[in-house]
Amino acid sequence: MKRFLPIGECMVELAQAGDNLYRRGFAGDTFNTAWYARRLLPQDWTVGYLSAIGTDSVSQEMASFISAEGIDPRYLRPVPDRTVGLYMISVEDGERSFSYWRDASAARKLADDAQWLRTAILDQPQDSVLYFSGITLAILPPEHRTLLCDLLKEARSLGATVAFDTNLRPRLWESQAQMQAGMRLGAASADIVLPSFDEEVTLFGDSTPEDTVDRYRGCGAKVVAVKNSGGDLMLWDAQDGARTVPAERVAQPVDTTAAGDSFGAGFVSGLAVGKRPDEAAAGAMSLAARVIQEHGALARGIFEATTSKGAKE
Repeated sequence: MKRFLPIGECMVELAQAGDNLYRRGFAGDTFNTAWYARRLLPQDWTVGYLSAIGTDSVSQEMASFISAEGIDPRYLRPVPDRTVGLYMISVEDGERSFSYWRDASAARKLADDAQWLRTAILDQPQDSVLYFSGITLAILPPEHRTLLCDLLKEARSLGATVAFDTNLRPRLWESQAQMQAGMRLGAASADIVLPSFDEEVTLFGDSTPEDTVDRYRGCGAKVVAVKNSGGDLMLWDAQDGARTVPAERVAQPVDTTAAGDSFGAGFVSGLAVGKRPDEAAAGAMSLAARVIQEHGALARGIFEATTSKGAKE
């Protein structure tokens, strides 16, 4: 079977549920991508999640949740005396802000066991799509960022496809210089790079999405898709060059928490099953437009609605 394997941190999510109540779930940027990809990819694909979790009860609940969602839990490494991180979402006019508690997160140690990590990443590389993010790199110490990216490069050399969502969280990085270096390091490990233009303006001072494309092309990417805060997408690939892909407009977003995560799932999954980059991008933007009209990171309602409609038809 072919394998889609995101790498990173899944956390306990507390999302607003009305009347000053919060609903507990499990989410995190690359895990969200795994969740959406499982619903998009055909069943001859295995979708896994590579991370480290604790050995406490909430970590075991997370592992059970991941498995119950159809995601292969074999790539979760238990770390004694650690737990999983927690974040709380506050939403105002559809825009979200986060509060985090992650100092004791086991995911920060996902690269501590180099042999385990190597075995997981290099398992059937010729049939694998590997996916990671700027957050994946940011939670690791610098030497483990390098280790992870070296293994991803090795997997690419053996036939794997690697995708990198830059997904900046400045508070997780030691400095702006380290964050810039991390983006270049991640991009140099990837075939597909998924930056957000507003973040690139802040970090690198880009004037246009073309500037962003040029930088990541220079790092060796074969495909670059520059997201633009709900605006049109700047897409570049080695075969067809650069063009824009029109965005699907949403008048009043409900919750943008997983906009980029779902886009990444839609785009990379589309490419994985043979769609042209512009087709994959259009489908991914349509998915993200539906996701941001639901509360929380995992928008179950859009899939339940599709299933219900199909059953009626």
